[in-house]
Amino acid sequence: MEGTDLKRNQLLLYFIILSIFIMSDSGTCIDASKNYDSMGNKLYSAGNYSEAMDYFNKSIDQNSSYIDAWVHKGNAQKALRQYNASLISYNRAIASNSKNQPAWSGLSDSYSARKDYVNASSAAAVLTRLDPKNKGYWFKNGTLLQLRGDFDRARPDFDQAIALDPKYKDAIYRKAISELAVNDTDQAIELLDQVIASDDKYKQAYNAKGQALEAQGKYELAIAAYDRALEIDAKWTLALTNKMHAMIESGNKREAVDIFLRM
Repeated sequence: MEGTDLKRNQLLLYFIILSIFIMSDSGTCIDASKNYDSMGNKLYSAGNYSEAMDYFNKSIDQNSSYIDAWVHKGNAQKALRQYNASLISYNRAIASNSKNQPAWSGLSDSYSARKDYVNASSAAAVLTRLDPKNKGYWFKNGTLLQLRGDFDRARPDFDQAIALDPKYKDAIYRKAISELAVNDTDQAIELLDQVIASDDKYKQAYNAKGQALEAQGKYELAIAAYDRALEIDAKWTLALTNKMHAMIESGNKREAVDIFLRM
């Protein structure tokens, strides 16, 4: 009996030592994974994306469940325009944690870079559900819906962003674009005037206001709005083209041709 008890004690001691070794080795892998990821982030911040990805891969090799490394690898791949590969990395992170906001944001950006605005907006919509208090997520999804040509569905997203920050000029501007797209020019002008009041250097607002005024047949006022945009950026081709069109519509074809020759 004593021999049997001794063997049992020896076997128990063996398993205790083995468990300690496994736990220690696991902790070492986790630490190594974090260290590689940290080094990769420093290289990423310096713009060395290829070298950074090497370290993110080393981090994942040490611990394939380390979500941050998958997200950061996706970011590096996106920076290198390896969009398909980045989608795989972001999805690996999401598979481990479906509420990981940086992964969903990266996924949306990569789809957007591929001009796949349907999937991009679907990913952005998830972000608005995960953090409805984040005005940037509402703005992101609204902008992507506009890029899909879905101006009606975009407006409520901008409304949500503006409700969170009434002075959010980019969201106000984007909402104005939706109003302009559905031909509600009065509302568009009202919103654009809000943007201009908060930032008189916002050239896009002057250009959009010119388009709204032009749609109302107010060509001289439209030309004045385009001129204000051109005071901010004299080489802005879009504003020049719009001014030329307004001049043709107003009957001032000579000056319109002059603009055309100078473009």
